[in-house]
Amino acid sequence: MATYLYRLGRHCFRRRRAVLAVWIALLIAIGGAAGAFAGRTSDEFKVPGTEAQATLDRIKDTFPEQGHGSAQVVFAAPAPGSIASPGATRAVGEAVGRIAHVPGVAAVPDPYAAGAVSPDGKVAIALVSFDHKLADVTDQQRDAVRAAAEPARAAGLDVAFGGDAYNRFAQIEVGSEAIGLVVAGVVLVITLGTLVAAGLPLLTALVGVAAAMAGLLALTGSFEIITTAPVLALMVGLAVGIDYALFILFRYRRHLDEGLEPEESAARATATAGSAVVFAGLTVVVALAGLAVAGVPFLTVMGLAASGAVVVAVLVAITLLPAVLGFTGRAIDRLPIWKRALATHGKVTAGERWARFVVRRPLPVLLVGLAGLGAMAVPAASLDLGLPGGGSQAVGTDGRKAYDLVSDSFGPGFNAPLVVVVDTHGAPRPEQAVQGVAGKLQGLKGVRTLLPPKVDRAGGTALVPVIPTTGPDDEATRALVDEIRDQRAGIESATGASIAVTGTTAANIDVSTKLGQALPPFVAVIVGIALVLLALAFRSVLVPLKAVLGFLLSILASLGAVVAVYQWGWLDGLIDVPKVGPVVSFVPILLIGVLFGLAMDYELFLVSGMKEQYVHGEAPREAVVGGVKGGARVVTAAALIMISVFGAFVLGHDPIVQPIGFALAVGVLVDAFVVRMALVPAAMALFGGAAWWFPGPLEKVVPKVDMEGEQLIARLEEERRREARQPAGV
Repeated sequence: MATYLYRLGRHCFRRRRAVLAVWIALLIAIGGAAGAFAGRTSDEFKVPGTEAQATLDRIKDTFPEQGHGSAQVVFAAPAPGSIASPGATRAVGEAVGRIAHVPGVAAVPDPYAAGAVSPDGKVAIALVSFDHKLADVTDQQRDAVRAAAEPARAAGLDVAFGGDAYNRFAQIEVGSEAIGLVVAGVVLVITLGTLVAAGLPLLTALVGVAAAMAGLLALTGSFEIITTAPVLALMVGLAVGIDYALFILFRYRRHLDEGLEPEESAARATATAGSAVVFAGLTVVVALAGLAVAGVPFLTVMGLAASGAVVVAVLVAITLLPAVLGFTGRAIDRLPIWKRALATHGKVTAGERWARFVVRRPLPVLLVGLAGLGAMAVPAASLDLGLPGGGSQAVGTDGRKAYDLVSDSFGPGFNAPLVVVVDTHGAPRPEQAVQGVAGKLQGLKGVRTLLPPKVDRAGGTALVPVIPTTGPDDEATRALVDEIRDQRAGIESATGASIAVTGTTAANIDVSTKLGQALPPFVAVIVGIALVLLALAFRSVLVPLKAVLGFLLSILASLGAVVAVYQWGWLDGLIDVPKVGPVVSFVPILLIGVLFGLAMDYELFLVSGMKEQYVHGEAPREAVVGGVKGGARVVTAAALIMISVFGAFVLGHDPIVQPIGFALAVGVLVDAFVVRMALVPAAMALFGGAAWWFPGPLEKVVPKVDMEGEQLIARLEEERRREARQPAGV
């Protein structure tokens, strides 16, 4: 691989104008495709095969409105009882009438006729049904519904808009991204010393992200893509794009310091650091694509979208970056901020001092690190999963305002309605069967009330809306769903009718359960991949095992931090958490997939340096010191960039994006600075030479991966010596 990348880097350096032209043409083409074919993303977290989703699919022809988009228009009066005053009644009626004429609105019952008035007489709810699915509800329709409610606002009523149509998730906040890029730029300037050098990783990363995002948007016209997929692709693509470019650029600068010409420096950097980039990128892609193991379509789409962004980042790093280096050459040192100190030969660096501290006291460092990570991981035992709803929106948003008004005036269960589908085909008296089912349901613990059933006599099906006493995130609501399903056999025996539970609340519960069940097999797949890839890279038994254990510690510590902040409410004053409650159900599995690849980046970079020192004759502990000394600076910079990019998304208020950004930022912080920079050197020092033991039988069959380009460099040096011995003129 190193030989091929050496040739690729040299070719891109020499043909820099052509390479640059190709990338510009690709950006224009992909951007044009995005403009021509881009569609809308979806906010529906659907999982085929769950009871709730299968039931919705089964009744979509009989009750098509169950699969359509819906909204709540909540009218609130200033004083108790005043929502029923003549003026308020007239204003609400006029608003409802205007909403009914909005294109795409199928129905909006009068709240007074439907009995949707709160007991205190302050709030009335108009339930809006659209004539198409949620993904097809446009912003223009949402705005039209808002505008149609103007008569109520003019009459002095407060109007809020909630429900599925107004609960928007995974909205990208440009300001947060800008902060992350600024911090990354500062880290790059400190690390590389000049504005030109610092600007190159940012430039190439932005090119990669632009290409990946445009390509993803172009696909939205043909495929249903969940809203979180572009956000995750942006997060991961930006972070790895900067880091991969930094790895290669760092090596390029080192080769220039060694006296090599720019072209040779670019070729060798692409061969050596580029090999690590390709290998690391492969691990990230495999991990993210492995999200398909969960069997959850929207999660598979998210993984593939982020994988695409990583593939583009790798291609940019090994083609566009060498071409750009062809334009800069030695001018990469232009616009210096301060005198750089890349050359470490003969100098005692901070990384070396830290490494010597660790190898002198490996056991205490290991025990302290394990104790700290163990303490961080404790909250993870209380992990509770759920999907966001109106109550997860930031305070002050339409969705959150409507949610709170309904919860305060009607009770939290009115934000968590369940729909029990009653099939009366096996019942001798269908109407009595529906009433019998309703009676059984009313007697269950946790049921506040039942709304009037909706019956399709021709189809032998009825819908019984069940209002729980608790909200959608409450464990008691999940228990009620389980209880209804557990009572299925008894209800069927007593009434002759079969039942199934569906609705948004039940669907979200089913999705969270499915994702929780998918975690163990996904972790097993990731661990297996890690063991194989690291065994290939290092030809060792202990190194892969140690790396996997460190990765699992990072995951547990990160999940513990997420539970403490988002589920328990710690740091709520510091981090503006939209709502304390269950952790977004796909955050753990996403954290595992993304952090696995990023953790392998640091493992490869640090441990490959240790192996290189050991192979060249250094004692085991001195090899550890040499590896940390050579890699500490770039790993520190790369980790800080990742943390700043991911952490910037914590500044937003999206209930999905914020915890994902927080989890990844904490995960990188823990993995880079505790696991890779402390526990790994300590463990390697304790292992000694045994770290590099590899069974003889495997030695013969496992292919050699020249990731550090040792064979390539040896061949190049031999060619250089041969040319030096060649007589002049021959």
